[in-house]
Amino acid sequence: MSKQRLDVHHHFLPPEFVADLAARGAKWTGGPKIPEWNLDLARETMARNGIAQAVGSVVPGVYWGDIAAAVHWARHANEYMARIVQDEPSRFGAFAAMPLPDTHAACRELEYALDVLKLDGVQIMSSVGVQYPGDPDFEEFFQELDRRKAIVHIHPSTVVPGSIVPKLDIPWGVVEFVMDTTRAVANLIYSGTMERYPNIRFIVSHAGGTIPYITMRMELSAMLGVGDVPKGVEHYMKQLYFDTALSTHPATLAALTTLARPGHLLYGSDWPMMPEMTVVHENKALDASPVLDAAMSYAIERGNAEALFPRLAKAAQKAA
Repeated sequence: MSKQRLDVHHHFLPPEFVADLAARGAKWTGGPKIPEWNLDLARETMARNGIAQAVGSVVPGVYWGDIAAAVHWARHANEYMARIVQDEPSRFGAFAAMPLPDTHAACRELEYALDVLKLDGVQIMSSVGVQYPGDPDFEEFFQELDRRKAIVHIHPSTVVPGSIVPKLDIPWGVVEFVMDTTRAVANLIYSGTMERYPNIRFIVSHAGGTIPYITMRMELSAMLGVGDVPKGVEHYMKQLYFDTALSTHPATLAALTTLARPGHLLYGSDWPMMPEMTVVHENKALDASPVLDAAMSYAIERGNAEALFPRLAKAAQKAA
């Protein structure tokens, strides 16, 4: 029987948005160039790699220093994705783009994306400008996410604060993206955001960046009085979901399965920002993992995501 993976780290590239970024000189910094993308190619790639369903999101982020442009392109991206989902609800879901750092605009877009467009959740960047999730300026936004019990996918920012290091010529996607993800999660915990808003269901990209490896450092620092962490760092870690994009090496999965709560690991491909050859490599590593038994593999590839996204589970059953 072929795999029926449910991919929670999958990207849509609206052509008008990509063209606007190019016209403005915005650069993708992950290493590979912005790839060719269209829905036919997505369907074909998914079929070849055992991906039955995908929850898409738009990258790069919509904020490039211009709030008005971020508001415009967030709305454009969300309506674009909504059309994809409406046309193929059994194949696709979507995480809404948010025009942060404008909190009021983000709250308006959140309402429209979830109540009108009926998207499946929200994507936020690991950082926006020089602000991180958990920044006091974003409090109203997180209040609303919590009220809605929203699913929030945390994706690395394309422009990472502090990443331009002289004489270190390494693509940001190799080290800086995972470090920025780590800073985002650490700030959510230390700022008390996760304590105040326990109903938000965060999915952290790329196995949490380096979070699985620095849990003890964070726990000990909290014991020494760092941050607003009344229940201890590991309590908040256990609330997080993690995707496996670019993170199926046995060492990574060993750390992740030790840290994450059962049911909180989700399959992610990162296609098309990572080319198909990397998806093939990720999947082979996942299939051959000495860390996972058959039940764990199925849970990561589909079962856990079905519990988190019941609409997609029902749509798949209806289409079968």
